[in-house]
Amino acid sequence: MNDFVVSISKFLVSWLVIQVSIILLFLWSLNSRSKTLPDEQLPKTAVLLCLRGADPFLPNCLTSLLQQNYPNYDVKLIIDSEQDPAWQVVSDTINQLGVTNYQINHLRSIRQTCSLKCSSLIQAVSELDESYKVVALVDADTIVHSNWLRELVSPLNNPSVGATTGNRWYLPTGRYWGSLVRYIWNVSAVVQMSLYGIPWGGTLAIKTEVLHQTGLLEKWGQAFGEDTMIRSVLSKHNLKVKFVPSLIMLNQEETDLPSLRYWLQRQLMASRLYHPLWPAVVADTVLTILLPHLLIVVMVLAWFSGDGNTATLAFLWYVIYILALVMLMIILELSIQPVIRSQGKPVIELSWPLIWKMIIGMPFTHWIYAIAMFRSLDMPTVHWRGVTYEVQGSWQIRLKEYHPYQTKDQPSDRQISL
Repeated sequence: MNDFVVSISKFLVSWLVIQVSIILLFLWSLNSRSKTLPDEQLPKTAVLLCLRGADPFLPNCLTSLLQQNYPNYDVKLIIDSEQDPAWQVVSDTINQLGVTNYQINHLRSIRQTCSLKCSSLIQAVSELDESYKVVALVDADTIVHSNWLRELVSPLNNPSVGATTGNRWYLPTGRYWGSLVRYIWNVSAVVQMSLYGIPWGGTLAIKTEVLHQTGLLEKWGQAFGEDTMIRSVLSKHNLKVKFVPSLIMLNQEETDLPSLRYWLQRQLMASRLYHPLWPAVVADTVLTILLPHLLIVVMVLAWFSGDGNTATLAFLWYVIYILALVMLMIILELSIQPVIRSQGKPVIELSWPLIWKMIIGMPFTHWIYAIAMFRSLDMPTVHWRGVTYEVQGSWQIRLKEYHPYQTKDQPSDRQISL
């Protein structure tokens, strides 16, 4: 059995070398800086924020959006219903700011063939006049910095760029283990999304002409998610998605493990439906999670059969692999921290107690992710913020159950993601 352990270990070392190469490529991309345009060259932009429920940091999100260092833009808010608790939060925040560059509407036409967010985006874009040359999407859990919109829109000046995007970054600290697991998962997800050119709807800009030229609105009208498909749609028109490293945005919300597991399922289901390289995502899961756990299986079998040497060898290689992954995660954290710090956001101190939690959390994350991956492969029904969808295929989405979001639907802990 020793030979089998050695073979698995060689595969793991080879996979680690590939992972290191990919991370080095990502770290190199962090140093790229796009030149921001002067005021007179920045196009008029509509920032779209779709709301269902009052997210924990919604006032902070809205305040940051309405105080952008950008000459000509409007924030368009599409709230699920006038009874939604987000409506009062939005009204109170805007009244305190005393700004005028906004418009609030409720979702008037709830389509039965796509998600509520896609319905909201279609409504908002359809109501824009021709003066808006760029549409920017943002999520309610994104607290942007003052140059966010300028940095997001500027690269669109390149004719070959059809869309720009950032990404999210979480904190590994908090009350819940779910927050740590989400952080560990997201570290690798950020690298993967950058590698594959997959945009994130929480910070995304697209030229208005591209929206109409590519037929994205029609596709949104039949889709569960708005962002994952964009790369493949744009590539058919010889346009690319530009990742902007300075737009890696810190998310300080928390999550518990049950909510996280179902959230991961939805993320993976969306990837399965619309990710152009979904087989690569599955292969990455097999190599990163299933392969090293063969060592655990061998260790258990060898231990019960009295082969202590093989059990020890298998355990040592598994520990080495986990420690290597944690080391790569720490390197990525330290590389992202200057970006987060430049935005005036808090960064973590990598103390030994936290590093120990990361070491324990790494295999725990693998197990949660493996369960979510397995369940996402057959997910005919999706529940999200009190709405039920039937998913029969990428373009076969049916809204099965809907009711306006109410205050009683909010989590008891107001720091937890909706």
